[in-house]
Amino acid sequence: MASAPFNPADAEWLAHRLVEGTDAVRFAHVPRDAHAAMAFLVDDGFVAQFGAMPPQVDVPATQLLARFAAKPRLGLLFHSAFCGSTLLARALAEPGVAMGLSEPVILNDVVGMRNRGAAPAAVARSADLALRLLARPFAAGEGVVVKPSNLLNPFAELLLALAPDARALFLHAPLETFLVSVVRKGLPCRLWVRELLEGYLRAGIVAPLGITPEDAFRQSDLQVAATGWLAQHRLFAGLAGKVGPARLRSVTSEQLTGEPARVIAAAAAHYGLMMAPDVVERIAAGPAFTRHSKSGAAFTPDQRRDEYALARRAHADEIDLVLGWAAKVAEQAGVAMDAPNPLLQDA
Repeated sequence: MASAPFNPADAEWLAHRLVEGTDAVRFAHVPRDAHAAMAFLVDDGFVAQFGAMPPQVDVPATQLLARFAAKPRLGLLFHSAFCGSTLLARALAEPGVAMGLSEPVILNDVVGMRNRGAAPAAVARSADLALRLLARPFAAGEGVVVKPSNLLNPFAELLLALAPDARALFLHAPLETFLVSVVRKGLPCRLWVRELLEGYLRAGIVAPLGITPEDAFRQSDLQVAATGWLAQHRLFAGLAGKVGPARLRSVTSEQLTGEPARVIAAAAAHYGLMMAPDVVERIAAGPAFTRHSKSGAAFTPDQRRDEYALARRAHADEIDLVLGWAAKVAEQAGVAMDAPNPLLQDA
């Protein structure tokens, strides 16, 4: 596959993986226009897009830390899953304004290091380097918005500490909508919420809810999903109180799909991106909001509402029981169901 010569300053050479055995970073050549065709920056997406893995180059971490010494300026888009985060990242990826990076695996590698018992200093060093490399602009004057996977949510405070000029959003679906998404997506998603909660238990963000690993083992699939949702909301509420609204704000999936132009404009302003009103309107009326963010198929808001209503009716008893249970857990743990520091000021 033809590609541009390797240049570590060229953001089209994506910082893709940490190579722990050699203390290096593996770069993969991913042209800007290829990003729009992939939901996530993962190997399967590369193979589907290019027919094979793109060209890759390994560079020692020490060289990269010396070359990219400045603290990065970037936007971080944290999310609860099933809330339109891929959609918002794409909406902000406007040439001349910013580039959106959707779930780069190098950040997942940071989580993997911690899970395998790496020392906190080594984890912080790798996270710092990953942020510096992901923050490289694709063009002069552009910003970068990085959407980490849900695995990184327990590391949100670390990422904001490593990048003191970074600003963040927490995009989330209301709990009921989140649970409907889980049942809509079937068994694979029910298994996924268990896998996610396993990581959150290991990271220690579930214990403050008064839920133990043994409790989680006895929970139903939707209780597990709700537990993970509550743990995230408690985490980001605490972080928002620490860093304040200038650095961390929250927005809901309903606001994104119901008022896309308003959310795009407010998100761009929060991230310090210069996006003209006519550009905002064009994006809000464009294919990003009329096609499914993962499959690319035509998908209108009315279709989304109809599908959710159908799934809600089919699983009403299970969803209602879990909503009532989650409300009691939230009350006992002091967790607000609405995230703080709303992006839309009259929300």
